[in-house]
Amino acid sequence: MYKLLFGLVALLAVALGLVIGTLNPDPVHLDLLWVQFHWPLGLVLLLTLTVGLLLGLLLLWLLQVLPLRIALRRARSTAPAVAPSTPESHDV
Repeated sequence: MYKLLFGLVALLAVALGLVIGTLNPDPVHLDLLWVQFHWPLGLVLLLTLTVGLLLGLLLLWLLQVLPLRIALRRARSTAPAVAPSTPESHDV
């Protein structure tokens, strides 16, 4: 199920990238202080979208997931150990 969903999302992303790339073929001059690029507008749009997505995911992980994992680890270490329960057999 997850492989199918991942495949559909990947296919949609590739199709969206092709559409954006073909609809925006005009060259853009990108000056990043010491490096200069002449890339198509579609590529610049897709790169900025990808970089923004990755930075957002990194911030989400740093500000939400990591503190929750640390709190869970602390809670597990301070919780009393519980012996695993065995299922009791019931006579019918």
